[in-house]
Formats: sequence, structure tokens, C-alpha cells
Amino acid sequence: MTILTWLTGPNGQLISSACVIIILILMLFMSTRLYTSYRNKRIYRLLTLTIPLFMIQNTVLAMLAYPEQELPPWLHVASMILQIVSFIIINFVFMKLYTHRGAQIKVMPFVLLIGLTFVIAAVQSMFTSPSGDTLLPGGQYRFLGLDFFSLIVTFLVMLGTKGAEMNGKFSASLITYFVLDLSRIADGYVFHGSVDWLVLLGYFLPIVYFMQLFLLLFEWVIERLMMTYQSSITDGLTGLYNRRHFTSKAEQLLQNQKGLAVIFCDIDNFKKLNDTQGHHKADGVLKQVAEIMKEESAGIGAAGRYGGEELLACISTERVKAERVAESIRSRVEAETIVTVSVGVSTSKDSQEVVQLIKLADEAMYHSKTTGKNKVSLFSSLPSSKKKALTL
Repeated sequence: MTILTWLTGPNGQLISSACVIIILILMLFMSTRLYTSYRNKRIYRLLTLTIPLFMIQNTVLAMLAYPEQELPPWLHVASMILQIVSFIIINFVFMKLYTHRGAQIKVMPFVLLIGLTFVIAAVQSMFTSPSGDTLLPGGQYRFLGLDFFSLIVTFLVMLGTKGAEMNGKFSASLITYFVLDLSRIADGYVFHGSVDWLVLLGYFLPIVYFMQLFLLLFEWVIERLMMTYQSSITDGLTGLYNRRHFTSKAEQLLQNQKGLAVIFCDIDNFKKLNDTQGHHKADGVLKQVAEIMKEESAGIGAAGRYGGEELLACISTERVKAERVAESIRSRVEAETIVTVSVGVSTSKDSQEVVQLIKLADEAMYHSKTTGKNKVSLFSSLPSSKKKALTL
């Protein structure tokens, strides 16, 4: 017996089902974690319930591959129904996961397809019964109605992904499944198991398909983890680091660089802007200023939101002068937005503690604010009385 003969026999189906079940176990673990960790319980519950259906179906396929077991004919029909119904449900789940919230994925078409699956299976069972004439080489029977309905379902889901603007990887998985259906139909109704490579496609394309689904789900989990992490360290409005994480980044920079500067910016007359032009306009301006600070500190430090209209940047002073970066921020805000900023600067020469540096930069900013606004003040240039009171 050659390897090809061995693979195209029942053992090929056994290997295929075993590989698919292993992949499904990994997917089930991820879906369970998603269900327990996130608020969208309904869709994750549906995913968690659907994966075992595929596992059962592949277990049945492995059993049916050995005809000497004399399993009841209805098990063949049940396997086909499980395959179609599970495919419909899991594609509904992935379409819900990967489309934006504004897109409406209607439930009714999927429910109708599931209902039609049972109707076609019932009608076919009434008029035909499994016999030796309808037996495939792998030990399964041919069910004309269900076989071609499965192909139609795959085609309809593929059409639905175009309207939903789905992930390209998801569309690729549907193409894989469509080729799988075509190969099964060609093998069962045209070549009758005589073409080895078609038999192998029927056995091993399911592994490819479920690996694609696994990678899609894994990508989804990674995206959720990244979003959760980003939301824990950044400000939701500006996208800058929040105060806690900014302090952490500044401490890292202070340890790794020879010199550090903190630039403290406060938007001038921000409350008046809020009152006269509304929160939407004020938020837009705040985002503009935040983007300027992010750009000016890129590559040499980090930017954060201290609170309200107060924004911060910490930069390494090894290659740049802190006052030049601060002046660049101030001039760009004046030129590119409808507001101005008062800016204060402190450096590691003033203190070796980040919290103290922020406090000193805040005081320098306050000096700018009270002596004309739209200017940069260095803590080291403040009057001696103020510096002495703050550094004691």
C-alpha cells in the first residue's frame, strides 16, 4: 500500500478530522475567554456554542469513514445538516465581529437558510434512502439536495461579505470552503472517487479552512487585547498618554538618558472657547494641540494629557534644546490653530524626580500665563524667590 492510497482511504479522513478538532479546541478556548471577558456576550456565546457542533460533525465524519462499523443511515444525514448549519452560524458570527457597529447584519436570512437546511433534509429523507448506489469512497452517502444547497449557501455568504465590507482574510476562508464544496461534489457525482487529488482536497481543505478561521479569531483577540491596553494608558479624547503612564514614560527616559526636560502647556482662554463655541469645537482644538505636541516629541520623548486643557511632553535633551522644542510647539499652535498656549519648561538640572519636574514646569507655565500668555518660560529663568520656594 502506497502513502497516497493510505491517505485517500479512511485514514485520510481520520487525520483530517483529528487536525480540525484540535484547531477547534483552540478556538473554543479563545471564544470562552472572549465570552467571560467582554460585554458582547450574545455573539461570543453563539460562537462558543457553534464550535462544538463542528467538533461533533468531524467526529461523526471520522466514524463514517469506516463503513465496517455499520452505523445507522440517519447519522449521514445528521452529519450533513450539522456541517451546513454550523457553517451558517459561524459565518454570521464572524460577519458580526468584523463589521463596524453601524453596519446592519440581518439575522433573518441566516435563520431562513438554517430552516431550509432542515426542510431539504426532510424532503430528501422522504423520497430517497441511503443505498450502495449513493455511497462515496470515504464511507459517506450522497445527498443531492443537501450537497448543492451547501454550495448555494457558501455562494450566498460570499455575496453577503461584499455588502458588509468584510476582512479580506475572511473572504479567503470562504473561497477555500467554496473550493472544498466543489471538490466534494465533483468527486461524488462526476469522478466517484477515482481522482486521488480530489479525494485529498476533500480531506485536507477543511484543515486549511479551520486554520484560516483560527487565525481570524486569534487576530480578533490580539486586537481586543491591544485596544484594552491602549485604553488603559492613553487619554480617550486626545490619544496622548494619560497622567499615570506619562509619568512612567518620563521616569524611564530619565533613567536611560543623560538629560530630560518636561514641557508643560496650558491652552489660553480655553474656558471662554468652550463657553462661546461649544464643547465640540473646543475638543477639536484640544486634539489639534495634542497632535502638535505628539509630533514635536516624536523620536525624542513622549506626550501626555495632564488634565483638562493641560498637556505635557517629556523629551531627551541630549540632541535638542528643550526651549527650542517648547518654542516650536508654541509657534505651531499659534500658526495652525485658533488658540495660543502658555508654556513652562523644567529640566533634570532643576530636579532628578519626575513628579517634581512636572511641578516645576507647571510653575514656569503659570509664570507665562500671568505675564502675558502665549510665551515660553524656563523654570531656571524664574525670579529667585519663586525658585527657592518651590525647591525647598
